[in-house]
Amino acid sequence: MPPTQNSIALTIAADMREVDAVIRQQLQSEVPLVNQIADYIISAGGKRIRPVLVLLMANAWGIRGSHHHQLAAVIEFIHTATLLHDDVVDESSLRRGRETANALFGNAASVLVGDFVYSRAFQMMVAIDDMRVMRILADATNVIAEGEVLQLLNMHDPDVTEARYLQVIRSKTAKLFEAAAEIGALIAGATDAAVASAAEYGRSIGTAFQLVDDVLDYSGNAAAIGKNVGDDLREGKPTLPLIYLMENGTAAQRNLVRGCIETGDEQHFDEILSLITRSGALDYTKNRAEAAAAVARKSLADVPDGQFKNSLLDLCRFAVDRDR
Repeated sequence: MPPTQNSIALTIAADMREVDAVIRQQLQSEVPLVNQIADYIISAGGKRIRPVLVLLMANAWGIRGSHHHQLAAVIEFIHTATLLHDDVVDESSLRRGRETANALFGNAASVLVGDFVYSRAFQMMVAIDDMRVMRILADATNVIAEGEVLQLLNMHDPDVTEARYLQVIRSKTAKLFEAAAEIGALIAGATDAAVASAAEYGRSIGTAFQLVDDVLDYSGNAAAIGKNVGDDLREGKPTLPLIYLMENGTAAQRNLVRGCIETGDEQHFDEILSLITRSGALDYTKNRAEAAAAVARKSLADVPDGQFKNSLLDLCRFAVDRDR
């Protein structure tokens, strides 16, 4: 039976309850709208893969104390802030099967509460009082911001190459996965080599997750993936399936895709979906995700055997086999 999100998280269920308690406590504000929007976003759930990475990696290397709970919450706050900002930039209306915060509360409120969540994350990481942790997370947030700008530059650009797109993935998505796994190993006292391997694991898992998200945008359904299918095309995002079709399709197919990317025209979505499926673009993207997951598995070679390593290995399978 393939691993599920629940089966992977089961080994750290007690830790996740502690993280949830930290999240609730740290999101409190004297400003009611901050509490309202923050609670709305957090209560939507989600995979919580990034904090799970912190907890699994820290436990795999024998963590003591509670810093991993605090830092798992920090990672989730950084991710939540980026989601609030992303949905405004992308003009998204659906996330995790519910209205986005910007659709419900407005763009201004979403951006400002996103800023609050970001700054609260930095208050929490300062309280840990570990310069190595602060450096990793500060660098990660800066790289993520650069990735957001890179993605903005790629929007409605049909000439984006696979290399340019993968650069966006590494910066915008994989970097926070990398930071989560890296600090998990670091605070548990792992060697420098082990910390570097943990970072490689997170970076590769993050890449696999994003590539599978690209596949699901053309093969999933809105109820399962929690967003509107075809959003990437609607937003003019040249993701890997579209890039593959552009590079391997006929002149007529390239012209069709080019026009849709440039204008965000979704009226040809069904036709493009058919072309993507027949061209092998989804299989190609899935194979790239599986290659990234294989790199992640290899990076776990020196992690001590046990239930936490097993869950990290299961996560490699879940990343590519999931349907949401």
